[in-house]
Amino acid sequence: MARRKSRIIAFQALYSWDVNNISLEELLEFAWVDEQMQKKLGDDNLAFSRMLISGTIENIEKIDGEIKAHLTNWDFSRLNRVGLAILRISVYPLLFQQDMPSTIIIDEAIDISKEYGPDDSYKFINAILDSIRKSCRTA
Repeated sequence: MARRKSRIIAFQALYSWDVNNISLEELLEFAWVDEQMQKKLGDDNLAFSRMLISGTIENIEKIDGEIKAHLTNWDFSRLNRVGLAILRISVYPLLFQQDMPSTIIIDEAIDISKEYGPDDSYKFINAILDSIRKSCRTA
């Protein structure tokens, strides 16, 4: 459950970065995360969030390129910003963290999109991530 919270923090950070142009440095300070939540998560899970956030932003062109390549009859600019943030923090480990099981990455993205995304957005996110998984991983 702590890893899910770490992914939720990373998703929220990516959303803020995209919508509000918040700097990477400011995001990684976690001043916007409740102090009690920071203590509850602990250093290891905050480091996991930092890795997802910084890795995603540092590789945003490649990540967005993969998302664009797997969109069918849909324009990238029309993507809902919540869904896009979830996709981005999920595509990053699919491409660059081969030690993370793809099933866990996709399941977590689906659960986060069910909680934070528009109705049925999880189906779209699942389809895109599964397509990317098939093209870049064997498992």
